[in-house]
Amino acid sequence: MNQWLVRQAAVRDRRGLVRSPLTRAADDRSIDLASNDYLGLSADPRLTGAAAAAASLWGTGATSSRLVAGTTRLHLDLEQELARLTGMEAALVFSSGYLANIGVITALGGPGTLIIADEHCHASMIDGFRLSRSRIESFPHNGVAEARRLLAGRSEPRAVIAVESLYSVLGDEAPLVDLLAVAEEYDAVLLIDEAHSLGITGIGEFQGRGSVAGTVLAGHPNVIVTVTLSKALGSQGGAVLGSALLREHLVNRARSFIFDTGLAPASAAAALAGVRIVRDEPWRAASVQANAAALAAGLAPALAVLGANAERTAGAVQSIAMPSAESAFAAAEAAHAAGVRIGCFRPPSVPDGISRLRLTARATLKPEEIEESCAVLRGILEELS
Repeated sequence: MNQWLVRQAAVRDRRGLVRSPLTRAADDRSIDLASNDYLGLSADPRLTGAAAAAASLWGTGATSSRLVAGTTRLHLDLEQELARLTGMEAALVFSSGYLANIGVITALGGPGTLIIADEHCHASMIDGFRLSRSRIESFPHNGVAEARRLLAGRSEPRAVIAVESLYSVLGDEAPLVDLLAVAEEYDAVLLIDEAHSLGITGIGEFQGRGSVAGTVLAGHPNVIVTVTLSKALGSQGGAVLGSALLREHLVNRARSFIFDTGLAPASAAAALAGVRIVRDEPWRAASVQANAAALAAGLAPALAVLGANAERTAGAVQSIAMPSAESAFAAAEAAHAAGVRIGCFRPPSVPDGISRLRLTARATLKPEEIEESCAVLRGILEELS
């Protein structure tokens, strides 16, 4: 085994794919274009205060699984408010968004379920597919016609279409209404991961409530939604939203709920405060959209030199294709040294196999921070041309 590990390390080094955690200091003054703290809530006093009060009252952990002694009033309140926010009937909170995806997919899967998935689905969904014991087919990214063809030829009595509302690397949207029509036509469930859209997208009065809220998808019997509490909501954890019947099924069948220690009360309290802020302060979602547009506009000249486009995405993510894994890593390191933290995504983290820089806008970015970041990144990108 040790010799194999040595060979694996050599392969990673040769391909420019060595990873190591970037340690963030408490006094770090870098401009943050890397995190998923889209609304700037992770340090908001309302969240930190709620977390501290919950830890003081309930202790530092849930102490057991949700089915034993790990459910508090905070967990139930959070589930109710998440359901109201998104327009779904019921919710079930898990200890992470990763486990929420694994839990719902494996609980719905099995030999009698066909899962068809967009080829850009997140790793948490892919791991759920692998554990589900279902037959799995993928369709080209946002390929509605291909999804329909796969369902038309199925022999299984049940089917799930798995997608993300906003994709985490490219930042583009799924054609949710068209996919719902396919799900209705073939009696399938449309499973939508809203990890990167909850708190960011939404139409009219539903701004910030995600891509499902306020549409024909909200509360639809063929729709299931998963969310994370660790991005726009500034906390930790995840949830599955759907019908009350689905919730009851998950409580009894989702292994990543039944056998896992419940979400810490402090995290549940912080997430609950975050949900209420999303509901009451839609300007935060609008600020994310405006800042993302400003980043795209500020980088357009440099990307034009590289022969790339700075297309404005629907959410917080701006994705920049790079010539190689090495150049992506070098650019991210240069930006960090200049005081700007950006994401560096290399295989296998990128669904199209193209190494990318990923910039994430936040509601709390200041105009001067956007201007400085764009100047730094223009200089780095222009050196690559």
